[in-house]
Amino acid sequence: MSEIAAATAHEAYAFACMRCGHGWEQAYEIEHHVDGSNKAFVIYKADGERVPSPLSRPSCANCGGHVLRIMRSGRVSTVQQLLHNNPRPAGPGNQGDEAVAAAPAGTGHHWHLSDLLHPFHRR
Repeated sequence: MSEIAAATAHEAYAFACMRCGHGWEQAYEIEHHVDGSNKAFVIYKADGERVPSPLSRPSCANCGGHVLRIMRSGRVSTVQQLLHNNPRPAGPGNQGDEAVAAAPAGTGHHWHLSDLLHPFHRR
């Protein structure tokens, strides 16, 4: 079965795991092809490697969860930059550079990246 490459598009997405709060961004090359039977299909590549469509059944590299928020690129890096520019004091429960920020003293709650992205939720 022969195929003819039609076009390559470049897309990037931001992901936030709603289970563990892990966030990341990934750029994709999306190759549009037509096979010998004139049927269109696409191939996704990330970092030069063929990968499944990030929109079909994405999974979290941190916990393996499948409930992810998919957003336009830049959302996760913006929040991570805010966390980086506002360092937290060292102490128990502080996860370093992880996307978990300490809450105000006495609240007993840790904020996850998914909590920080909540204001971006469309209503």
